[in-house]
Amino acid sequence: MNNKQMTLTGSTGFEKYTKTTRRAVFLAEMDRAVPWAELCELIRPAYPKAGDGRPPIDLELMLRVYFLQQWFNLSDPAVEEALYDSASMRAFAGVDLGKQAAPDESTVCRFRHLLERHGLGRKIFARVGGYLQARGWKVSNGTIVDATIISAPSSTKNADGKRDPEMHQTRKGKDWFFGMKAHVGVDRKSKLIHSVVATPANVADGNVVGDLLHGGETHVWGDAAYAGRTERIRAKAPRAKDFTQRRGRGYRYLSEYDRWINRARSRVRARVEHSIGLIKRVFGFSKVRYRGIEKNANRLFVTCALANLFMVRHRLLRLQGA
Repeated sequence: MNNKQMTLTGSTGFEKYTKTTRRAVFLAEMDRAVPWAELCELIRPAYPKAGDGRPPIDLELMLRVYFLQQWFNLSDPAVEEALYDSASMRAFAGVDLGKQAAPDESTVCRFRHLLERHGLGRKIFARVGGYLQARGWKVSNGTIVDATIISAPSSTKNADGKRDPEMHQTRKGKDWFFGMKAHVGVDRKSKLIHSVVATPANVADGNVVGDLLHGGETHVWGDAAYAGRTERIRAKAPRAKDFTQRRGRGYRYLSEYDRWINRARSRVRARVEHSIGLIKRVFGFSKVRYRGIEKNANRLFVTCALANLFMVRHRLLRLQGA
């Protein structure tokens, strides 16, 4: 007969055998990479003050829980469950179950709405960018632009019986997609994201290219979706050379020379895929979680800020003397 009775150590956390998991290593690195004090000061003016009803939960704790949502692609109920289930997440957030309960899903939801209402996602992205620039990551004169589709539910089986009116469908190749687009401008050297725009999926990539440039570029790379947008690029960055992919029109195929040019440019342009892959594949932001562009744009800005910190976390730790 199999004896499944747990020992005292197995139920109290004093286990004989332990292992530092990849999740614990990741959280320990990000704990030191994120500028908590600066971000808390950014949010504090909008955060509820003591004396206005029930005492608010510590701001940094709520911010840490919110970042856990972005890193592990968790809904409001799921992050509450994860805090009870994962000791490493509790340690990261600063939740001591011997003294307090983990923030419930309603509290997490209210904090998220506060960030959305005050446009703090965009401000967090800008503050992290300033934090990295102050530590040596300067924006270069080369920008790679790209866009990716973030899918939304196309089903009408919901309370309203309608799809999200702010999302739209677009065709890519022979396939149709419904949702929004995340447009990013990425620094050629560091691969850090310096510009972000969220639009419905049917907005052409080239229409927002000017919003993805900082203005000091001398070179701009992009795929064939940005072909023919030289005037828009020069309107924002007058010194920029258009290095976007060449595209054949109608039945006129590209020449061998044009294909050689595209291959050479692709070696640089491909660097943007690392940044987008981090957002969609590592952090799981391949589908929208909320209705409406603004709520998902707020998440996009925060996710891009966290992606930048993730990409340079090891160098940040070295600067701190780790």
